[in-house]
Amino acid sequence: MKKIISLFIIASTTLTTLQAQQSSNDYITAVGVKFFPGALTVKHFLNDNNAIEGLGYFWQYGSRITGLYEHHTSFNAVDGLKWYVGAGAHIGFWNDKWKNNYPSRNSGVAIGIDGVLGLDYKLKTAPLNFSIDWQPSFNFIGYNYFEGGWGGLAVRYTF
Repeated sequence: MKKIISLFIIASTTLTTLQAQQSSNDYITAVGVKFFPGALTVKHFLNDNNAIEGLGYFWQYGSRITGLYEHHTSFNAVDGLKWYVGAGAHIGFWNDKWKNNYPSRNSGVAIGIDGVLGLDYKLKTAPLNFSIDWQPSFNFIGYNYFEGGWGGLAVRYTF
């Protein structure tokens, strides 16, 4: 009988937590995917306005790991919508296909800095978050150049 009561208490606590999470516009941590060129993403809020985000990109030319620090500000007119700006760094590893398409860029490694500007929206009725952003970057190691085509749409499950 004690096991049944304990199980009931654990299940009730879990359901209450999930319901509270689904009816909130805020979240602490979110995990998901980002489209273009394709990444796994984890975002974690350090406080109400500041978050860190880690991205692992994988595509036909190689892979790239990016870390970002983001400052979020709410839009008062729309519940759950925030805009954010931030900065970070990346390291990328390019494969032979990339090297063959760009023979003047002989290095297979790129290290640089990133900026980010975007919108972040948390659904009130479900533990889902959507964001869209632009993430320009500049490589200092490897072939030195500006990349303005990073960014995309992220879909995440919130905790």
